[in-house]
Amino acid sequence: MPFLGQDWRSPGWRWVKTEDGWKRCEPFSHALEDGNNQLNDISHTVIITGDDENEEVYNSEDCEFAAKKRKKDHFRNNTDSQCFYREKWIYVHKESTKERHGYCTLGEAFNRLDFSSAIQDIRRFNYVVKLLQLIAKSQLTSLSGAAQKNYFNILDKIVQKVMEDQYNPRLIKDLLQDLSSTLCILIRGVGKSVLVGNINIWICRLETILLWQQQLKNLQMNKQVNNGLTLSDLPLHMLNNILYRFSDGWDIITLGQVTPTLYMLSEDRQLWKKLCQYHFAEKQFCRHLIPSEKGHIDWKLMYFALQKYYPIKEQYGDTLHFCRHCSILFWKDTGHPCTASDPNTCLMPVSPQHFIDLFKF
Repeated sequence: MPFLGQDWRSPGWRWVKTEDGWKRCEPFSHALEDGNNQLNDISHTVIITGDDENEEVYNSEDCEFAAKKRKKDHFRNNTDSQCFYREKWIYVHKESTKERHGYCTLGEAFNRLDFSSAIQDIRRFNYVVKLLQLIAKSQLTSLSGAAQKNYFNILDKIVQKVMEDQYNPRLIKDLLQDLSSTLCILIRGVGKSVLVGNINIWICRLETILLWQQQLKNLQMNKQVNNGLTLSDLPLHMLNNILYRFSDGWDIITLGQVTPTLYMLSEDRQLWKKLCQYHFAEKQFCRHLIPSEKGHIDWKLMYFALQKYYPIKEQYGDTLHFCRHCSILFWKDTGHPCTASDPNTCLMPVSPQHFIDLFKF
């Protein structure tokens, strides 16, 4: 049955008629389908309650009603019951028009842009984590119930990925630290109603965050057995070239702890000078000069000192893009149905902070 959506130019949703009325047809996972089949089996059982003397056998109509209620509760509480969309883009509109009504929400963006799958892509992982970190610092009080659920579902999948793949645990540790610190402050202000939702739910979430932190603290890196060429076997100029490719000072320090040779290369003044020049302007150097004992500038200390006062440049393998012509937000690899004559001239990369600004109303 065709259905006209909010935008008269769009084909609308596909609807199917069921015993409970018309429902929107959406693709969903096999796990939900299996759960649905299990719930359907409940309607064919007979429920018996009470003692032996006062047995009460429900008829088929009552049993069917109980099964439907269980099914609704299942889909309401199941953390995997999210909407999945074929199009990985979202139209960003900040006001109602004749064609479109309402506003785009952060929770809707999480679903439409499929952040749950984005974290499985190594190019997008750091981008999503940085976005969640910014939300944890400043946007928790404005998250709706749906956005909260999507936020913590994605966070749970990130933690599980780090536990399984041991990929970039430092990044997720920083995120959880910022999130727990913010929640501790906000929960103390419960009398001011600063958080959307029941305070007990947020306390349970805080306990879950503390549990995740403990799991990551006890994380043991798997030692890979490889009889082939290792990092230590590479010549010095190649190792030095690898260090110059890093844009994060902590990554350089971590790599320098692997072998004495890498430690020597990671302490190179020229390496840290290049890193400072990449992230910060020359005017910023003059305000925070840190000379060493020999009278030279200590560029390593300069980097971490400047990092406290100024934001560093962000680098991501893949980012969201915004089309100024269509007002559509999308992942660059997936694209979007652009109507511009030259779509490339309308694209603008969106940083995590810019993404949050787009959904501030």
